[in-house]
Amino acid sequence: MSQRTLHSLFNPKSVAIIGASNTEKRAGNIIMKNLLAGGFSGPIMPVTPKYQAVLGVLAYPNIEALPLKPDLAIICTAADKVPSIVATLAQFGCKTAIINASGMGQQVNDMGINLLTLAKNNAQRYGMRILGPNSLGMMLPNLGLNASLAHTSALPGKIAFVSQSAAICTTVLDWANNKGIGFSSFISLGDTTDIDFDELLDYLGRDSRTSAIMLYIDSISEKRHFLSAARAASRNKPILVIKSGRSLEGTNAARLHTGGRTGNDAVYEAAFRRAGMLRVNDLVELFAAVETLAHSSPLLGERLAIITNGGGPAVLALDQLMLRGGKSVQLDDESFQALNQLLPSTWSGQNPIDIGGDADAERYTKTVEIMMNSNLADAILVLHSPSALGDSVEIAERLTKMVAKHPNRKRINILTNWSGEDAAYQARKHFNKAGLPTYRTPEGAVGAFMHMVEYRRNQKLLQEVPQSIPDNIPTDACKAKAALAKAKERGRKTLETHESQEILSAYGLKTIDTYVAQDPHSAAEIAQNIGYPVALKVQSPDIRHKSDVHGVMLNLSSKEEVIQAAIAIKERVLSSHPDACIEGLLVQKMALTAGAQEIRVAVINDPVFGPAILLGEGGSEWDPATDAVVALPPLNMTLARYMVIQALKTKKLKDRHLPLGLDMNALCVMLTQISHLVIDCPEIASMDLNPVLCAGDNITMLDVSIQLNEHPLDNTSRLAISPYPKELEQVATLKNGQEVMLRPILPEDEPKHLAFDNSLSDEDRYKRYFGVRSKMTHEEMAVLTQIDYAREMAFIATSSGEDGEEITLGAIRASIDPDNTQAEFAMAVRSDHQGQGLGKLLLEKLIAYYKTNNTQVLTGFTMFENRSMANLAKRLGFTVTFDMEERLIKMDMQLK
Repeated sequence: MSQRTLHSLFNPKSVAIIGASNTEKRAGNIIMKNLLAGGFSGPIMPVTPKYQAVLGVLAYPNIEALPLKPDLAIICTAADKVPSIVATLAQFGCKTAIINASGMGQQVNDMGINLLTLAKNNAQRYGMRILGPNSLGMMLPNLGLNASLAHTSALPGKIAFVSQSAAICTTVLDWANNKGIGFSSFISLGDTTDIDFDELLDYLGRDSRTSAIMLYIDSISEKRHFLSAARAASRNKPILVIKSGRSLEGTNAARLHTGGRTGNDAVYEAAFRRAGMLRVNDLVELFAAVETLAHSSPLLGERLAIITNGGGPAVLALDQLMLRGGKSVQLDDESFQALNQLLPSTWSGQNPIDIGGDADAERYTKTVEIMMNSNLADAILVLHSPSALGDSVEIAERLTKMVAKHPNRKRINILTNWSGEDAAYQARKHFNKAGLPTYRTPEGAVGAFMHMVEYRRNQKLLQEVPQSIPDNIPTDACKAKAALAKAKERGRKTLETHESQEILSAYGLKTIDTYVAQDPHSAAEIAQNIGYPVALKVQSPDIRHKSDVHGVMLNLSSKEEVIQAAIAIKERVLSSHPDACIEGLLVQKMALTAGAQEIRVAVINDPVFGPAILLGEGGSEWDPATDAVVALPPLNMTLARYMVIQALKTKKLKDRHLPLGLDMNALCVMLTQISHLVIDCPEIASMDLNPVLCAGDNITMLDVSIQLNEHPLDNTSRLAISPYPKELEQVATLKNGQEVMLRPILPEDEPKHLAFDNSLSDEDRYKRYFGVRSKMTHEEMAVLTQIDYAREMAFIATSSGEDGEEITLGAIRASIDPDNTQAEFAMAVRSDHQGQGLGKLLLEKLIAYYKTNNTQVLTGFTMFENRSMANLAKRLGFTVTFDMEERLIKMDMQLK
């Protein structure tokens, strides 16, 4: 996946149109018209044997006759001709091609080879990239490039739009042009046989012309690449996504549309949230989001003031704000007095600020100005309903002039809603032209504002420092894997509660004690030994007893009851399941449930994103989309806490305020340990813990079912997000005999990493940062400690201090380019630990890691004053060169 080849897609100097035509309504004709009308400054070269010229432009009979190698080719021919055209273009030296043809995945050539596979192989053989097939094309308005089949061109702007659906592209384009909203790039992905979302996100995340990214997604194929790219891009700019297939029927339609794998919509939702993206539910929300992104500044806070000339619309806006968890401005004495002097005595006296149905331009402008002068609002929503007493266009004009000159215009976002049609149309057009976001309804305006709020909250969540799991909670992967290996040796595919105890206990997860009896009398003896009351269950691989009432008896309180129940439930099971194999009876000590609460936790294996953790209320009927919140592993304590909060907020989990009910910390520890178990043990396909009894900090799994994988996958292909690479931990010894741990950095390391950075001497900080550098902020530290192991690596050296607390002695980090061609490193060692060989250990570890990672080059820079760093690099095999002009030393090592 080369970003260098994408440069030709986004900055083409020449374009060839294969299959250009003079015939109206042919793809080759529409593409030529759009290219010529767009004002593209480079050569436009039609290729066709039918005409000497196409639309007045000299044509070439074949690809080989072209006077130069095109950066971009648009293939407008029938599907059966595409593979050979791709091969010729690639051999000729063309860098990228857009394929318009559809249905290639369903067609084969004379030899039975799939056309899509053949075209892709031909392109890859010579390093050419493909957009499509089934692509509408793309537009780069800033370059005047309209290489698309769209009915109109896009305006220049700073929003990038990428869609798998051509119909959505044209719909969004039509709406945006009407609103005067422009784009930095407008891309129809089509069937994503080569160029996919992940590469485009990597490019657009770094593109200075793009301030926000919008995606329309039917399906995802490369889960890890997609999430990794999205997480990186969303740190710098908002990403909004609309995903089709929320229903089962919609999911199947989406699969037929793009040919992608179908996944659970709730898991998609969790993936988008984890990557810091914002999901919108429909095109109406999407359009509102575009409006906001096009015209708004980043929010500095969440407080919204509402100014209106009518009570009804303001109430609708306030309701929407509160229902979505927003914050309403509370007026202080100073702003109240200022408004009281300006407004009629009948004004509302609070936020929303109802300034009266007779409000004119002067009253509107002065009211907004008072709120912009105050330090109360982070955004102001101005509502206007049609009135004969106030000219809507005049109010809009006066308002935009005042806002444009106000010193706080970049600190406070102004949103507008001019309701109505004919009376409001001209005013909304004026707002569009002035660059103020405007909406047709109060609810739409508040919804757009809350998208901004949610993006801000997501970014803050991604920067939180996770709490560590208590030291007394075990995490013993060896013990769990040994128990799983024994189960597989016995041929078990499903493990019930009594078979899961050893596995779960290895991670501090408590199950109810369960014993196996072979007959009614031995079951009664077990019951007497463990104490009444007990539950009795049939052990059978043919039925799931928790969902089969015939196989369960509860609250048995005597020897006679146990014997009678054992006989009865065997008969009941065999009457309903005549062929069932009954292996024995499970005797379980009944848990005391008074004052406790039952919940349900599960792990499913999603076809797209792999393992996902579910949390919700107990019960046998469970739909993840409606009854549970979903999160992707790996989880830490912060992410687990966010999951529990989401469950409570959405009522998927109800806190019943029982005496021994839900304990936030205990729930988070449980979810985090389940995440560790799932990551460490790929043998586990799925888990169902139902019910889980929560009694304060005492959490017990009452009924457990674990499904095993017949052929476990490695975590690289199984997990959507790279987990902490524990296998890279290493103990080493310094020259002075001190033992240190070399390991990858963790989000929990932020406080100690800040202390380490602050411990560096002024001289060391100068060498590390190439100049004087102030202390790191929390936001900067979050970026350094919360890394994506798939695209960067940071190793730290730690040891125990005199008080037994872990301290950081040194750190080395490197980021890889998206092509995995080059990693650039930087290193620092605590000033009082230099000269002990720590820098050598860290650099050797980084070199070994990137060799294993198949990275081609490791490079670094240091200042002239840091000759010791240069000498170390030279001893380890780096080529060291000096840049006299920049006064820098460059260190390069070829790893392959």
